[in-house]
Amino acid sequence: MDTFADERDFSLLSKDKYTFSVMSRIIKEECALRLSDHERLIICFTGQPYPVWIWTPDGAPEDEMERAYQMVSDNSLMDGDHRFNIKYELAEYFMRRAERDGIELKISTNLFAYDCPSPAAPSTIVDGELHQCTEDDVDVLVDFFDMFHNAVGIDKESREQYKAYAEDGIRNGSAYFWKTSDGEFASSCNWHPVQEMASIGLVYTREEYRRRHYAEHLVYQVTKIAQDAGYLPMLYTDADYAASNACYEKIGYVLRGKLCTIS
Repeated sequence: MDTFADERDFSLLSKDKYTFSVMSRIIKEECALRLSDHERLIICFTGQPYPVWIWTPDGAPEDEMERAYQMVSDNSLMDGDHRFNIKYELAEYFMRRAERDGIELKISTNLFAYDCPSPAAPSTIVDGELHQCTEDDVDVLVDFFDMFHNAVGIDKESREQYKAYAEDGIRNGSAYFWKTSDGEFASSCNWHPVQEMASIGLVYTREEYRRRHYAEHLVYQVTKIAQDAGYLPMLYTDADYAASNACYEKIGYVLRGKLCTIS
């Protein structure tokens, strides 16, 4: 197994470009662990608190899934402190195999991957407007990062790290709020390119502003911005959050792939 990625890996991941778009991005970055045979197995781990991404082809035979399991074990990742983003068939094998080692693994999140080839304007009418974050908004944007990660319960980091993300988003113009007619920031959303696609993220609405369709309008407009920049917008959602998934589908998002997180 090599500890670098090259065009062979990006070609493999392109076959699962929706479900593994994040992996195709982070595999280029500095990683705590990166292993690949450039044919049947790619493992990528940025570092805590992020999950370990494991790519295997559809219909991988049991000996290949065992190889993936052993690679994870040999690199001390099967210690109860790590999560794995993988296809369902590999998840089922990992859970059965781990049980033999006295380890209990279970699915913690079911993930849907959507893209939006044809954004549809919301039919609802709301007050307020899109607001592109500026340097004056950095502290509020940090608050939204903090609220978002506390809500989803994963990938939590320090406010100092959130500030670095916020400053980067403001610098490259990719961070947005929905600003109400009263001048309050109700919802957040950002995007970043992943090859030919644009990953939409940080979708969060403050509790007191929910069920007013602010996020629906915000995500639609950010989706249009990403599309107008020449990218195909895509996003991940928790498959068990029916309301948010319905919101995305209303504005043109189409379900393209599924994977899960086990821990």
